[in-house]
Amino acid sequence: MKHQLSIIIGSTRPGRAGPVFAEWLETFAREHGKFEPVLTDIAAFHLPVLDEPHHPRLGNYQNDHTKAWSKAIDAADAFVFVAPEYNYFAAPAIVNAIDYLLREWKYKPAAIFSYGGVSGGLRAAQALKPLLTSVGIMPIPEGVALPMYQKLLDENGAFNASEQVTGGARTMLDELSRWSEALKPMRAA
Repeated sequence: MKHQLSIIIGSTRPGRAGPVFAEWLETFAREHGKFEPVLTDIAAFHLPVLDEPHHPRLGNYQNDHTKAWSKAIDAADAFVFVAPEYNYFAAPAIVNAIDYLLREWKYKPAAIFSYGGVSGGLRAAQALKPLLTSVGIMPIPEGVALPMYQKLLDENGAFNASEQVTGGARTMLDELSRWSEALKPMRAA
């Protein structure tokens, strides 16, 4: 049975590019064959700034949006965060969404598919890693970074990945699969 890969679209603002990259990655991951990919769009959950009255470690969620988010994240065995860079940092929507939960993240690996200007979102990716580890996620070093991402979209807004991007994505998914399998006994405990 294949592990479930949650491809998390980390931007919620209108006009965002994240869905284009996430949809490409979903297709690529399905063809790659080691995961059952699922698109998980933070925007679809309408998460306000953390509004749960109890600490996430208790799992005593009061709001329907939190319960739905918990269910989506709990089902995954691994994650790829499709992460834009905002002001040299991770998008607030990603930070907020991670903060909502705790046990649902534990003992699962994550990679970051970042995009941005000249840095390709790498500053956001690096800023995100300490937060991931604090909730029990194992961020792997392999990822994909897209510098000057607007130049990678055609006139219709479609993403045509280069060989470098597909090679990086393949390596990222191979490593995520290894980590997901290695951490499986910890998730079962």
